[in-house]
Amino acid sequence: ASKVNVDLCSRFSVDHYPFLLWGPPPKFANTKWDRKQEKSDIKLIDDGRTAERLLMWINKQLESSFTLDDKKYENENMLPNSTSDPKQVVQAIYDVEEATAHALQIILEHKMIKADTRDSLIRFLQILVAHHPSKRCRRGSAELLINFDDHWPSNLSLSSQDSSKLLESVAADNHKICGKEVPRGYWIFCRGSKSETRGFSCGLWVLLHSLTVQIGDGESQSTFTSICDFIHNFFICEECRKHFYDMCSSVSVPFKSARDLSLWLWSTHNKVNERLMKEEKDMGTGDPSFPKAIWPPKALCPSCYRSSSRTSDGALQVDWNEDEVFPFLVNYYGKTLVSSYKETYMESLQGRTQVGAALADDASSSHAARVPIGAALGVAAASCTFGALACFWRTQQKNRKYSYRLHSLKKI
Repeated sequence: ASKVNVDLCSRFSVDHYPFLLWGPPPKFANTKWDRKQEKSDIKLIDDGRTAERLLMWINKQLESSFTLDDKKYENENMLPNSTSDPKQVVQAIYDVEEATAHALQIILEHKMIKADTRDSLIRFLQILVAHHPSKRCRRGSAELLINFDDHWPSNLSLSSQDSSKLLESVAADNHKICGKEVPRGYWIFCRGSKSETRGFSCGLWVLLHSLTVQIGDGESQSTFTSICDFIHNFFICEECRKHFYDMCSSVSVPFKSARDLSLWLWSTHNKVNERLMKEEKDMGTGDPSFPKAIWPPKALCPSCYRSSSRTSDGALQVDWNEDEVFPFLVNYYGKTLVSSYKETYMESLQGRTQVGAALADDASSSHAARVPIGAALGVAAASCTFGALACFWRTQQKNRKYSYRLHSLKKI
């Protein structure tokens, strides 16, 4: 019943709860359903009010004979084995889009943009415009940046009534930052075996890693500051926020290269994982299918390891070869992630009969486990140039729209 699911419920004619549909996963990704359809691969489960009746219905569909006493099997084969299969990262672009839209949604719902935080959000959006791995997220971030002063004036002194109206308009824009259907409410690469594990935090980490391997050397210090300020001001977990900012504050020498920044973030991520390993072990809150671990594992990057050993308490100690770690990060979070997005986009166009409709929709997908499709024709400029243009446009539109806004407010 969350607002984010209104369009999804409309697509599948959900009018009551619980509401169960049965069908092949790909059909849920790129189609719709209603009761009037005569032929559809998706069926309404109309007899599932008890566990026994639901299982009877499923047995009929599968021509099987399962019982409620059968051993419980988790869908382990459906979970992405992201720790050992480098090909799985091609699905991460989907979750990076999801995390981007989800982060802005949190910021809006908790009204976290204030006089002392708005500048840090502007700086982070500028980085997204130039370096976000998803083209449609770059475009959506630019649109939000262009209209930023309309939504959040620098003095933030609007009346509560005016603020509410602006917030409603921003909420509408939020659904477009990475496409009309994002956020979708589920994860692929970052999906855990339990609903409360991985997900948003995983998607956000992938985004941050991707940003650090795509920037230029001259952007390293400003990107570092923007990331630290963004987490400090807008990450919802207070304890996580404090830990991350403490690690940011421990940096005493300005970054002079993208290599140093990407290695710092990688090392910081491993320190976070080491801390969470102990906490999850003591509290039993970890994901059994995805336990926290030092990354990358040797299976993914053997040359990253000079040597490794175990301490008395079983913790892994690694002598890293950072000359190998950095190119691995660049390939994993940069080239592989971005190129997979482009390749999947072209494959999707070739597989569709109505290419024009797909481009206009800006958010369609050919398979639930594939990278979602963005409208690539919307952004033609190079990313860095696009970032500069966004800032220029924002300044120009501020002057043009300021008088219009005052005129509208007088009418109100």
